[in-house]
Amino acid sequence: MRQTRVHVDLPLAAGKDVSLPAPAVQHLVQVLRMRPGDDFIIFNGNGHDYSATLLTAHRQGVLIRIGEPGEPEPALPLGVHLGIGISKGERMDFSIQKAVELGVAEVSPLFAGRGMVRLAGDRLAKRQEHWQSILIAACEQSGRRRLPRLNPAQDLDTWVAQGHPCPLLLDHRASRSLPSLAPPGPALTLLIGPEGGLAPAERERAYQSGFTGVRLGPRILRTETAPLAALAIVQALWGDLRDTGTGTIPPHHCIAEQGTTSLFNIAAPQT
Repeated sequence: MRQTRVHVDLPLAAGKDVSLPAPAVQHLVQVLRMRPGDDFIIFNGNGHDYSATLLTAHRQGVLIRIGEPGEPEPALPLGVHLGIGISKGERMDFSIQKAVELGVAEVSPLFAGRGMVRLAGDRLAKRQEHWQSILIAACEQSGRRRLPRLNPAQDLDTWVAQGHPCPLLLDHRASRSLPSLAPPGPALTLLIGPEGGLAPAERERAYQSGFTGVRLGPRILRTETAPLAALAIVQALWGDLRDTGTGTIPPHHCIAEQGTTSLFNIAAPQT
């Protein structure tokens, strides 16, 4: 039976007794109905899982004892930064959740011209907290011991101009595919637009800032589907879904190799 994993934003050390914050109390006691003596896994994003045992459990609080840490999570062979246009409700939640499951290192929510979501002030702060909770829950489910970074939502043009390693724009008009690129080295950036795609002027500014257009295949994918397809291909080509036997990626520049045969012709565009 799969063991429960719970994230807390607290320092953890073997042999220490720790009182858990309210969200963890609600999850363990009210949702999972755990009782004193029950064991589970706890982590704080430092790269380790810790065994833990409930000492006392009630609605007002939970006291646990921290056990020994497990093995550290291996470093990501490829750090993928996903810049994604903010989409409506569950679509954005789904994109973040699945990106975390597929090993993304960093996520930047972006306000684009054709985006249908307008957030500011308290509404934006609450949505940012909600996205962080989605990210944490995906780490709990998928076994990740380090939290990907979730950046504050920002304007697309501001983000594009910041400079990013191996920046790629998903664009169904592009002539290159992901498998036609040389291995990117330790980091790669993906830019995906919102429901309506990127406006022509936004695409042009991205290209002027050094982004390379890549297509994922003959079909136009929804904004919540495109990141899954792109991340799966990237991880299979150069990341931790690729079994090299060494866990390392040869250092190359992010350039297209002429004459490369595509292994994947499925996926990807952007309108």
